[in-house]
Amino acid sequence: MREAGQKLARIMEKLKGIITVGVSTAEINCLAEDLISREKALPAFKGYRGYPAATCTSTNSEVVHGIPGARKLKDGDIISVDLGLSYKDYFSDAAFTLGVGKIDSKAKKLIEVTRNSLQEGIKQAKPGNHVSDISYAVQKYVQGNGFSVVRQFVGHGIGRSLHEAPEVPNFGLPGRGEILKPGMVLAIEPMVNMGTWECEVLDDGWTAVTSDGKLSAHFEHTVEITEGAAQIMTKL
Repeated sequence: MREAGQKLARIMEKLKGIITVGVSTAEINCLAEDLISREKALPAFKGYRGYPAATCTSTNSEVVHGIPGARKLKDGDIISVDLGLSYKDYFSDAAFTLGVGKIDSKAKKLIEVTRNSLQEGIKQAKPGNHVSDISYAVQKYVQGNGFSVVRQFVGHGIGRSLHEAPEVPNFGLPGRGEILKPGMVLAIEPMVNMGTWECEVLDDGWTAVTSDGKLSAHFEHTVEITEGAAQIMTKL
């Protein structure tokens, strides 16, 4: 899994490098597929429950599961890229959000808070804590900064399957759920909205958008529980 995580980390860094005004989400997806192939890995999302692409590319008010297509990025957009791969039958999963060109201060803060909330959650990913200690840390940080956490979609365990138990919500009271133990691996992934936490799914059956049309951001890492601090597998 560490090998799978490092492969994904390298790919994500390269994807960040092409996100600019005028690039289409289909081009991002095409590069991702090519890079996964070069790493001798397989795309985890493509074909999963019928999903048609290797990446999820969600822009602006899209929360998660945006399908890549002809849409070209514009100045002031924000985009979340979610990607998973499998290598030697083990999975890794990660996501990031970037601004395109010049974005306003509110969008910058949303991205920063979402990124930091992931780190707050990871700090609680240690032996003896409960899953909901991660959830509570994320929610407390996000709401303390004036934003809301999505509740319809959650993080998850990961290993020989892309999605495994336990679920890892980004909200809830501490001290609940499964107790964390060394050797467990979790995909922790805060999804944070500028306005309401509520979302709805578009007619394509995949793309989730904020109910109020305001911006959303998403960060994710695959994280190993160890005897000490959690180890981020999808970080170079």
